[in-house]
Amino acid sequence: QVQLVESGGGLVQAGGSLRLSCAASGMIFSISTMGWYRQAPGKQRELVASITYAGSTNYAESVKGRFTISRDNAKNTVYLQMNSLKSEDTAVYYCNARYGRWDRDSWGQGTQVTVSS
Repeated sequence: QVQLVESGGGLVQAGGSLRLSCAASGMIFSISTMGWYRQAPGKQRELVASITYAGSTNYAESVKGRFTISRDNAKNTVYLQMNSLKSEDTAVYYCNARYGRWDRDSWGQGTQVTVSS
């Protein structure tokens, strides 16, 4: 019922910046929370940042102060601005949306972020 399409990943040097975008379609009015997760090879998927319908944000300690999550409701899009990137930020980044009365989850296809040293 909710489809997510991610974009903006790529290769960036350490210390650089990158902005990820996630465009939502479908029952966007029922989305309660959106977030960005990431998963590096051999590691578990972890929450990077999330934003609720009310606008509350939450960040992983490892990205706090460097990453910013935001929404553009007119474009049905959530963004992740990533600054001061480090090699350990290298991962596949997934957009997530929690929606509906039963708190269902929708996931994007993932976008690769590679930070070179």
